[in-house]
Amino acid sequence: MHDNLAAGGPLHGLRVLDVSTLFAGPLAATFLGDLGADVIKIEHPRRPDAARTHGPAKQGVGLWWLTLGRNKQAITLDLSQPAGADLLVRLVRDADVMIENFRPGTLERWGLDWDRLRAANPGLVLARVTTFGQSGPYAGRPGFGSLAEAMSGFAAMTGEPDGPPTLPPFGLADGIAALATAYAVLAALRSRDATGRGQIVDTAIIEPLLMLLGGQITAYDQLGYVQRRTGNRSVNNAPRNLYRAADGVWLAVSTSSQSIAERVLRLVGRDDLTAEPWFASGVGRAEHADVLDQAVGSWIAARPSADVSAEFAAAHAAAAPVYDVRDVMADPQYAARQTVITVDDDVLGPVKMQNLLVRLSETPGGVRWSGRPHGADTDAVLAELGLGRKEIQRLRTDGVV
Repeated sequence: MHDNLAAGGPLHGLRVLDVSTLFAGPLAATFLGDLGADVIKIEHPRRPDAARTHGPAKQGVGLWWLTLGRNKQAITLDLSQPAGADLLVRLVRDADVMIENFRPGTLERWGLDWDRLRAANPGLVLARVTTFGQSGPYAGRPGFGSLAEAMSGFAAMTGEPDGPPTLPPFGLADGIAALATAYAVLAALRSRDATGRGQIVDTAIIEPLLMLLGGQITAYDQLGYVQRRTGNRSVNNAPRNLYRAADGVWLAVSTSSQSIAERVLRLVGRDDLTAEPWFASGVGRAEHADVLDQAVGSWIAARPSADVSAEFAAAHAAAAPVYDVRDVMADPQYAARQTVITVDDDVLGPVKMQNLLVRLSETPGGVRWSGRPHGADTDAVLAELGLGRKEIQRLRTDGVV
């Protein structure tokens, strides 16, 4: 195995141009960078990626940016200026992937259409990430992940039965779209290995989340079924809920398999319920969630959470306490897997953040550095293209970088 591949990750040697902003596109680039890709983050000289200012900050540094921008060189280019567009094309010649999320037609307006990019590099994979995709009547509309969470049906089925539809308090649709985009990019690169030709990846943020919402499309098509809000219950099985222990700690219990459901009811002293005809299927149990919740909930309410967890573990049944970030940081399972790592940041010093999504045994990749300041690597990257200091300074004076 090549030493650099082992040290840098399976995507070592792959060059990615991240021309996207906010979350779905940049996060897809982060996933590729974590596994070793050489990622160049390209931002507007005077309008940095808005993600830099999302969420809490310390000493003027956006803390979410340290993770979202990790493993990326940060440069600036005004792509709306011909000189900036020309420099991007020069970068494209040596790139494998470009990720962008401008409204459809924007790149074309700047003279950066697919024909020009493909002429510069026939093997380029261009990932275009937008809320509604590159086609359809909504393609030109502005949008964010929250619209996808609303339009996919997610919000309609989330929340208490008598409460309003509920949006997640984080970028769920963006995160899922980022995973889908990274997956599609790798598939397109595999195709390029066989054909030598790149292609366009068209990610509409409204679609990946819809795919993960189960069989609702088919159920509606075949049965006219529309899933309702059920709070923390499931329409597919029971008992499945959050239950409060005697010490006030909430615990999640899930019984997706028949054997686990039987173990839970045996544990809480209601083995009699397992003999009921309706108990034999997940849907049948879901239809009798009230009686099952009462049985499990009353048993848990009479015991401290540590005892509940211990007895569930001994019974080989599934239960877990509801954590906030403080609990995550203290949990021995996360610690054993190094799910939270420490990265040295140039401004803030040691900073904790999430580790990679997955573990590869031979070519693990890793976090080489945290998110860089706006434009910090512009001179170095342009110098690699052969530009001298005077030329770079002229571009800076003209507002191109």
